[in-house]
Amino acid sequence: MTTPRSVQRRHVLGALGATTLAAASGRLFAQSWPERPITFICPWPAGGTADQSMRALCTVAGRVLGQSIAVENKAGASGMIGAKALASARPDGYTIGQIPISVTRFSQLGTLQADPRKDFTYIARTSGQTFGIAVPANSPYKTLQEFVAAAKAKPGQVTYAHAGVGGATHVGMEEFAGAAGIQLNHVPYKGGAEALQGVLGGHVDALADSSSWAPHVEAGKLRLLATWGEQRTPRFKDVPTLKDLGYNVVVDAPNGIGAPKGVDPAILAKLRDAFRQAVASPEFKAVTDKIDAPVMYLDGPDYEKYVNTVYQKETVLIDKLKLRELMKS
Repeated sequence: MTTPRSVQRRHVLGALGATTLAAASGRLFAQSWPERPITFICPWPAGGTADQSMRALCTVAGRVLGQSIAVENKAGASGMIGAKALASARPDGYTIGQIPISVTRFSQLGTLQADPRKDFTYIARTSGQTFGIAVPANSPYKTLQEFVAAAKAKPGQVTYAHAGVGGATHVGMEEFAGAAGIQLNHVPYKGGAEALQGVLGGHVDALADSSSWAPHVEAGKLRLLATWGEQRTPRFKDVPTLKDLGYNVVVDAPNGIGAPKGVDPAILAKLRDAFRQAVASPEFKAVTDKIDAPVMYLDGPDYEKYVNTVYQKETVLIDKLKLRELMKS
């Protein structure tokens, strides 16, 4: 039976009307967003360096958006519990969070059941971290050269503490060991704070961590042998980088802000603008200066490209360091 043209026309117009109405409704939602507080998932414990920097960002970004941003700490599994919660959240812009760059590694190792290339919407890269190698003040190792010489003389006997297998401190230290031609004995802890106590207590020879060592270096309890950044850190400008000492290893593990995949482009534009202003704020600079974190801002699209590049590098590194085998042991 042939449908009358007038009926067909009504069906077409009805469909077009519904599409237009849905589009208009979406635009109105994006224009009025946010109408309530936003939840920010921080995948690290409260009070740590990442938590401090994220709270400073959220304070400023919330001011720009006209709504408060409440930080919710979901720590565990080297930041991957929080990352998974973020990837699984509703993509309405009301749940955002910190995305550690280690998602590129742990997704391939199976710790994170999400794909950073497909399951996140990227808002901004914010700042990096200052990593370093520190030893107790009474250690026989006065320089990194002496540390390397001892490791060469005693393969596998010089120990170092780190914050967990597969994390930035473990992987960075093993990259350095490979570049130096030495074999170290890694001692994993549940986090940087415990690793620090292991070294301060004399149980481990050296510490590989972000700037948890800084106040103890200033207090004379630890000696900083080298940092891992592209440039020397301003607070410890007399301490060489690994590159200064001839090792082509740079680890800064920059953090960023993201959301679940599928956020409305108009809402995403508001979030990108808010966090761009937050990263440039004096409040954020005060925190990054305090924790020796270099500002490394990238807008969302460039941050996404960076994540994809790091993902490819991590694929090579995982095989080179045999991380899959280490994770199982």
